[in-house]
Amino acid sequence: MTTPPGLPARALCAAADEALTEASFLTADFAEAERLFTEARDLAARDGDLDGEALAITGLGMTRHGRNIALLVDNAAPSDADVAAEEELMRRALAAWQETGDAAGTARALFGLSLVFQVLRRDWDAGMPYLWQAFGLAEAVEESGDLYGASEIHRHLGFYYLYKDVRAKEAVRQLGHSLALRERLGDLRRVPSALVALGQAELAAGEPRRAAEFLYRAAELARAGGLLPWRIRDAEQTLAEAEAAVRAAG
Repeated sequence: MTTPPGLPARALCAAADEALTEASFLTADFAEAERLFTEARDLAARDGDLDGEALAITGLGMTRHGRNIALLVDNAAPSDADVAAEEELMRRALAAWQETGDAAGTARALFGLSLVFQVLRRDWDAGMPYLWQAFGLAEAVEESGDLYGASEIHRHLGFYYLYKDVRAKEAVRQLGHSLALRERLGDLRRVPSALVALGQAELAAGEPRRAAEFLYRAAELARAGGLLPWRIRDAEQTLAEAEAAVRAAG
């Protein structure tokens, strides 16, 4: 029995994606994800598997982003070299996906580039053209089975309406859809961060009781799941803000 072309690289990418999820939500140790994505990239390049190579490069970019986020939450800003390395990977991923013509992959890479500017460089104006393009392809991401990828696109568009082009109700709509996608996925590690974001939007929309409901659930799931301390702290602190707002509203 022969192995279908591209299967080994995709299997490695699936294992790497799980390692990336573990690192992002539970351990903050990105070494295994980086190792597996690198192995997948090299294997796909050797076999001429363009889709597999693009998938692996995207994973390497997201792994680098995870490392940079870990620095930010520890109050240690990523260096210019760290940010440049992430951007270079995201641009390579975009070029690779555009070569394959895959809409879902292109959307993931566009979203990755938007993160470099929105999250790391705090430059919404530079990041939004990439995020708008990714949003235009979000349905293709969802149809490909990547519910988390689609959820992330809607989540960061929600942040745009929450913090930049302030429209709290539209933020609630986008972040509610982001949460629904993660709930369909069924991975409870990924749910608290969506609940926190939606709770923040409900607070901004003047709905503290609804916010508190989402945030109470976020804190409970984060603690029960043993998520990273900063993720638990984020849920608990935002819940405290919502409860204070509920008391103030009488």
